[in-house]
Amino acid sequence: MIRIHFTADDFARVRFAPRPSPVPELHAALMMLGTPHEELLFGRWRNGLLRRLPGAVEPLADLVPDGLAPTFLDVLGDTLDEGVALIRAARPEFVRAGLEQVYARRPAPPWIRALHGGDADAWRTWDRAQRAAYESVLAPVWPLIQDLHRTEFTRHALAVAVHGIGATLTDLAPGSRLRDGVWEWPLPGVEGVREVRLAGRGLILRPTFHWRHGPLIQDLPDRPAALAYPAGRGLPPVPDKGGSPDEPLAGVLGRTRLALLRCLDEPCTTTGLARGIGVSNATASAHASALRAAGLLTTTRTGRSVHHARTPLAELLLTGGTAGG
Repeated sequence: MIRIHFTADDFARVRFAPRPSPVPELHAALMMLGTPHEELLFGRWRNGLLRRLPGAVEPLADLVPDGLAPTFLDVLGDTLDEGVALIRAARPEFVRAGLEQVYARRPAPPWIRALHGGDADAWRTWDRAQRAAYESVLAPVWPLIQDLHRTEFTRHALAVAVHGIGATLTDLAPGSRLRDGVWEWPLPGVEGVREVRLAGRGLILRPTFHWRHGPLIQDLPDRPAALAYPAGRGLPPVPDKGGSPDEPLAGVLGRTRLALLRCLDEPCTTTGLARGIGVSNATASAHASALRAAGLLTTTRTGRSVHHARTPLAELLLTGGTAGG
């Protein structure tokens, strides 16, 4: 069981990650790759990836010999480069402590010993492995993960608005409960209790679309705790046969209207919209009218000029916003 202790300040500081983070999502996928469970759902995905992984990825397995990653790898970051930079900026004593924890009962491979000593070549080995893994595992499905994250963000935002933060938290984990400021999350088959005390640091909620087991918690001193929970459709994200990722919003709005909304990073005229998405002015105007009726677009007329702009609801749907729960 995991027990997360909240103070009143912590409830005010619960937020939802506005966008997916490549590094922790990659690590979740690699852990799922090495987990021999759920063969029915993940077997084909796992077998295909293992055939495609380049040899440069192999050193990463040395960092998690028992499925337990050293804590210096627990970073967020909006891009792969940002996540890699955060890991590389970890204090040397923090890196050494993490490696010593992982290899407390076995001899470490030579390159891990070199990494423990801060060797530049060892860090380059790790960097190449991290980037090769990203290109093989995540890059082909990253647009899909971004869309899945936007959908999950919207679901969470609406749940908080309708039911409040307490009910929304327990809805993330069936069987969990919140009482007396403690969120209790049972973990079937896992012995013992892990206590996480937020102590005013707050909590970042982050869906992960590869990991299918219990929550993954980043609990580092002087930082908000981050909790990754299994989300999505229960299957590994894969690109469609045409090579373009499935977009959940396109199934609701239609691809043309979704493209129109995405053109509106700045207010735009009907002619500009038509040119941006490759349709006639009349078609762009008709789609803009439908989106305006749905509350996703506003139209402002100044003299003979008409400009369209996205509403806050549209921003929420498209980008996940910048505020959390």
